[in-house]
Amino acid sequence: MLKHMKLITALSVTSVLLLACGDTENTATKEFDNSGTDVTNEQGEETVHSNAHDDNDPFSELISLFQPLGDMEIPEDNPMTEETIELGKTLFFDPRLSGDNSLSCASCHIPALGYGDGKPLFEGFDGVEGPRNTPTIINSGYYTSLFWDGRADSLESQALGPIESEIEMNQDLDELVVQLSEIAGYVEKFENAFNDDITVENIGKALAAFQRTIVIDDTPFDAFLAGDYDALTEEEIKGMALFAGEASCITCHTGPNLSDDNFHNIGMETDDKGRYDVTGEDADIGAFRTPGLYGIDHRGPYMHNGSIETLEDVIDYYDRGGDDHPNKSALMQELNLTNDEKEALHAFLLALSGESPHVDVPPLPDY
Repeated sequence: MLKHMKLITALSVTSVLLLACGDTENTATKEFDNSGTDVTNEQGEETVHSNAHDDNDPFSELISLFQPLGDMEIPEDNPMTEETIELGKTLFFDPRLSGDNSLSCASCHIPALGYGDGKPLFEGFDGVEGPRNTPTIINSGYYTSLFWDGRADSLESQALGPIESEIEMNQDLDELVVQLSEIAGYVEKFENAFNDDITVENIGKALAAFQRTIVIDDTPFDAFLAGDYDALTEEEIKGMALFAGEASCITCHTGPNLSDDNFHNIGMETDDKGRYDVTGEDADIGAFRTPGLYGIDHRGPYMHNGSIETLEDVIDYYDRGGDDHPNKSALMQELNLTNDEKEALHAFLLALSGESPHVDVPPLPDY
């Protein structure tokens, strides 16, 4: 731990920070006392934070600004059984879920590419170029809404969306049930998983159960939060302090999954109206969901349109305060970070990446 002692003085200034952005995007300040209790929040209420501050611990104040990933919430009507997960994995890799039997979920969510596809915009049915970047499914079970615009409120509904989308997999869901019901191996798998026939609902449940297993939760960052102060280098800790302080990343990348589950216009000059297409609210024009940051180094290019190639470019984008979309959030301000600070922030982001979960492609049932 001695190698980190030079950082203690710098970290002592992080006691008052911007922590979260609400729907109105008013900035909120929170102050922390030594017990870990929030003295004030935006509503003037006192709430308990997950990590307490200890004067004898040089990093407890910094750690108190973050939350461990914790357990994923599992729907009561879709328990994580071995049979359901295995069925979901099989469906995930089966191209027969698409209208012409050419595309599977894994065609865009490629395990070796961080469960994205490595392209700026996804390539869908019959080679059509989609309007948005493929979001990773890593830690997707922690989100409260799915897709860049948040139009799905559960993984179960999200899983079905791309299957029936004309520009993605272009498969009629009722016809898919008929096709899968002609495959004896699937009839048996659905019976074992749900004690039920093949239905659209059960297809969504199986795919969602598998996606909930694609988790990164054992990064050096997680070890540091748990008290292993040698898990991060001095530069990475400096980046962590910048993330929570001067760089203001934690304003939106907050909470256990490092996402506020909210929607913001970060200034990207695009005609895509984002969240507006879901809510019809002018305040949501050009706003997109804050992505979590676990596994971030595995899944470029970045942003909803894949327009930023590298993490270094992402940092530069935020450092200049974004571009000039007319509905840009007031949260987007110039940071004026030094090159050393940018490098430290980049090092911390890499410490969030961990290992992309490996999945063995299962054998597909025969007719």
